[in-house]
Amino acid sequence: MDSVSDFPLRAFTRTAKLATLPVGLAGRTALGLGKRIGGRPAELVATEIQQRTADQIFRVLGELKGGAMKFGQALSIFEAALPPELAGPYRATLTRPQVHQAIWQDGRQVAVKIQYPGAGNALLSDFTQLSRAARLFSVLMPGLEVRPLLDELRTRMSEELDYELEAQAQQAFADAYTGDPDISAPHIVAATGHVLISEWMDGVPLSKIISDGSQDERDRMGLLFVRFLFSGPARVGMLHADPHPGNFRMLADGRLGVLDFGAVDRLPGGMPPFIGRLVRMVHDGADLTPAEQELRQQGFLRDSVNVDMEALRSFLAPMAEPSRQDRFKFSRDWLRGEAQRVTDPRAANMSRRLNLPPSYVLIHRVSTAGTGVLCQLEAEGPFRAEMIKWLPGYGDTNGAGPDGDPDGPGYDERLSDALAPRA
Repeated sequence: MDSVSDFPLRAFTRTAKLATLPVGLAGRTALGLGKRIGGRPAELVATEIQQRTADQIFRVLGELKGGAMKFGQALSIFEAALPPELAGPYRATLTRPQVHQAIWQDGRQVAVKIQYPGAGNALLSDFTQLSRAARLFSVLMPGLEVRPLLDELRTRMSEELDYELEAQAQQAFADAYTGDPDISAPHIVAATGHVLISEWMDGVPLSKIISDGSQDERDRMGLLFVRFLFSGPARVGMLHADPHPGNFRMLADGRLGVLDFGAVDRLPGGMPPFIGRLVRMVHDGADLTPAEQELRQQGFLRDSVNVDMEALRSFLAPMAEPSRQDRFKFSRDWLRGEAQRVTDPRAANMSRRLNLPPSYVLIHRVSTAGTGVLCQLEAEGPFRAEMIKWLPGYGDTNGAGPDGDPDGPGYDERLSDALAPRA
């Protein structure tokens, strides 16, 4: 995070960089008009404008932190539809806030998280600038309603800046998972609006497991990572919405330790059942036409947008693939293959027609970023069983799994096998 003095000194620079976004769009649009008059195909010109626009978006957001970076994280759906050379600068800028280690008055080791003076105003000002560039993002995804998305992100950012609110969320998770054999969250020691103190959590960072862990460790951490993300809405009424490797640890006893609860999606009714129903329909090869009305009601399809349901099925199939079979292996190769598939004209056209409803912003962030972490881990495991157990709507009308068993066939046995050390 920028230093205390950096925020006021860089305010003008940040504003100027964000202001280049709509100006750049105007220039590219004028250039495109000239090329069309000169005889180049309109579709080719539109694609070129789109790629140059994406290049500028990720380059500018990549040079900034704060609210601009958060916006880029939430709209990571763009990244999946772009060549890696365009999205690379954006990915390379993701950084973590500083947290200090200290000793509390009773002798406990604690983690102290401090919000720098002026940070809140700097982060929120980014959204004001981005709102002025809303038309630019519609070039990439005509089906996307950007302004409501920006309003939602601004609200979420305001919540992340309130450390007392974060402390309440963290303590709720700590209470819910106290005594859990697989997952742990540190308890809160003290908090104010700008300082948060919690119990210190030792352990091996997930990034270290990614780089140096054994296959057994990667498999176990991958499975517990999924279990935590899926079980949170059911057990706590909240979804941990920042699945960055820096927020997770492998504890000495093999449990998954979880940190940083500033970004959470409050889901008192649990995960929306529509997600489970849609994934199940894709798995079963069912006709997706009945889902169209709910897609529109939920806000994924705007009234003016029509889509081919079979094209939608093809677009959703890879997202549902990890839970289609009893076991699945995430890998970088699989992810690269899916990223290339998304750049296919038919799939890219589908992604541009879909909208991201504000209420699904953080769910989408968890889905995309979480998949990336699992592919970094190259974890293999019974991930479908976790979906059957924790995702509402995936089972039949009484909430049970596909075979009528709420835990799915052989659920406990499969998890025991998966977590046991390999011979």
